[in-house]
Amino acid sequence: MIAFSLFVNVSRLIRAAGVSIPANRAKAGAERRGLWKRRCFAAALSRDPGRMARSGAATSGLRLCFVPLLAVFLAVGCGRAPDPAAKAAPDESPAIRVATFNAYLNRPAEGRLIEDLSTPDNPQARAVAEIIQRAAPDILLLQEVDYDVEGRAVALFQENYLSVSQNGAAPADYPYVFLGATNTGVHSGHDLDRNGAVVATPGAEGYGGDAFGFGAFPGQYGMVLLSKYPIDEARVRTFQKFLWKDMSAAMLPDDPETPAQGDWYEPEALAEFRLSSKSHWDVPLLVGDARVHIVALHPTPPVFDGEEDRNGRRNHDEIRLAADYVSGAGDYIYDDKGERGGIEADARFVVLGDMNADPFDGDGVPGAADQFLSNPAIASVAPESAGGAAQAALQGGANLSHRTPAETDTADFGDDIERGGAGNLRLDYVLPSAHGFAIKGAGVFWPAPDEDGYDLVGPGFPVVSSDHRLVWVDMQFTD
Repeated sequence: MIAFSLFVNVSRLIRAAGVSIPANRAKAGAERRGLWKRRCFAAALSRDPGRMARSGAATSGLRLCFVPLLAVFLAVGCGRAPDPAAKAAPDESPAIRVATFNAYLNRPAEGRLIEDLSTPDNPQARAVAEIIQRAAPDILLLQEVDYDVEGRAVALFQENYLSVSQNGAAPADYPYVFLGATNTGVHSGHDLDRNGAVVATPGAEGYGGDAFGFGAFPGQYGMVLLSKYPIDEARVRTFQKFLWKDMSAAMLPDDPETPAQGDWYEPEALAEFRLSSKSHWDVPLLVGDARVHIVALHPTPPVFDGEEDRNGRRNHDEIRLAADYVSGAGDYIYDDKGERGGIEADARFVVLGDMNADPFDGDGVPGAADQFLSNPAIASVAPESAGGAAQAALQGGANLSHRTPAETDTADFGDDIERGGAGNLRLDYVLPSAHGFAIKGAGVFWPAPDEDGYDLVGPGFPVVSSDHRLVWVDMQFTD
């Protein structure tokens, strides 16, 4: 995979006016039908890496110059998060706050997100920006942000929203940005969904089903890393083009009509089928004298398939690729430059993203999330919120039978069991390495109805900011 880094400095402060928020009708309708994860994901076309230097506040002031591949680190915040200035006691080294947020900044047509972010008054973008400002992460991974090769959407979001105080919250500045191409919306040339047709026209019905990652157009549902710390460019690794068939003991889907194993995809399609529905990134950040690897991913939701469970199996193996990468079992892994192997044994890392896998509930392959949560290379941390517990009790339905503690939920989905609703789930994770860090705090930005900030998340539907919640972890370096 080829990626580019976007470096943006924005300083204008503009007060944005509020208007009613439009809902994504297709998504909201699917949620009402009870699909616990109803979105598909789109990917960016591969491009040459580049770095954008801001020379002015206006979007038209961007200068683009191409350089070698750059890196990403992510962070996201929780509820009304603690004061960042209070992250560490006076005699302690400063803590860093790392967060992940599926921000729901996707749109049904190419270019629509750029249009929405071109002014400072899009209500959903304002709510997303205020959550980020109040959580105040140092490193933030955003998912479901439509990708464009010039980085216009990200630049506009920084300029018109993050750099503008939202309801009195301090503006957020992230000078280091990593935008990488993803597989969503990148057409495969094969009938991957086996509906009898290869649909190759972006936006046409059925196009997303034949893309390497589901998306109506290249770039839909992308992801971006925002960081206050520089990127160690020479050490960035991406795994967009790693083939599923090359995974050791891959959980390939079976055609239920045949006795053969792993034969859902035709041989010609499987020979080119990429494991990542978006991509896997290892973006090292330089935090003072320390290096921290941000291992970012956004696996496919384990639904929208049939008895073959191709999406559930893919979700499991996308998670497994990252788990193997950080735990010494990644000898089979190769990156987009052809370099093999996993992360260095003594490296500090943080795995983060919307994994689309709950520890116990939902439709995922059993044990998918456990590949992280029971991994000895990864620290045990389960961020909580008052809002998750409150909404599970208020909404009832599927939530009443869940095994995962409701206070650790990070996504608010349909609760009607008769319509297939899976209820609220823990899908979003910030997972530091078991060595090199001391955990100082964690949380989910999900205020309860009687708490400050509830207006930024609301009762679930219609969606105010996102159907996911920002998750953050504060960590200090140890020897």
